[in-house]
Amino acid sequence: MDEREFQTADGQLVTAVTAAEMREIDRVAVEEFGVTLLQMMENAGRNLAWHVRQVAAGPIVVLAGSGGNGGGGLCSARHLANRGKPVSVVLDRPPAQLEGAARTQYETLDAMGVPVENGVGALLDREADIVVDALVGYGLAGPLRGSAATLVDAVADLDATVVSLDVPSGLDATTGERPGSAVRPDRVVTLALPKTGLAAHPGELFLADIAIPAGVFRSLDLTYSNPFEEYWVRLTRLE
Repeated sequence: MDEREFQTADGQLVTAVTAAEMREIDRVAVEEFGVTLLQMMENAGRNLAWHVRQVAAGPIVVLAGSGGNGGGGLCSARHLANRGKPVSVVLDRPPAQLEGAARTQYETLDAMGVPVENGVGALLDREADIVVDALVGYGLAGPLRGSAATLVDAVADLDATVVSLDVPSGLDATTGERPGSAVRPDRVVTLALPKTGLAAHPGELFLADIAIPAGVFRSLDLTYSNPFEEYWVRLTRLE
């Protein structure tokens, strides 16, 4: 199997990228094409919320960190709340420690009255049929530590359907290794292009469109053909 290639249901090949390549895609999209982080985050959150609504009914708990992945999770909580879904958020740190786009997303939720707490105790106190994993994205280097690791360990003991945003927290997005605590989700909604480390993911894998211009990929000499007729597409691995 070529771990750099996935395919859609109709057989279209989709190139996978390493964490370093995805970091460069994000940089070029923002610095050279004028796409903002909040634009990409909005598309990620909307797509994630749609998938969460498909997998199960009942109370939803979004686990979120402070980076772009956490911001996407917080954005999804807004979309879920707007549709009347019973959603709450558990952060891996106090809200006052959030920065940048994640802070912006939190402030909107706070104004809406969506419950937001932090720490493993808050997770264990919640009834959850669905857990959304948006703790750490493709930027993870080494094992999870601190509150994020504690939250991930607690998820393993819950009787809940788990949906991860972009890559499961604790998974190395490039190699697929799990150097420490790691989420083992039922579904992954990965963004823009699949990550090479998802090649061995046993659950459902979907690719979500976050509206990165095709020219970004081509400027980096990545093989790219738009796979999206809708806002997401299901992927399978090449055998």
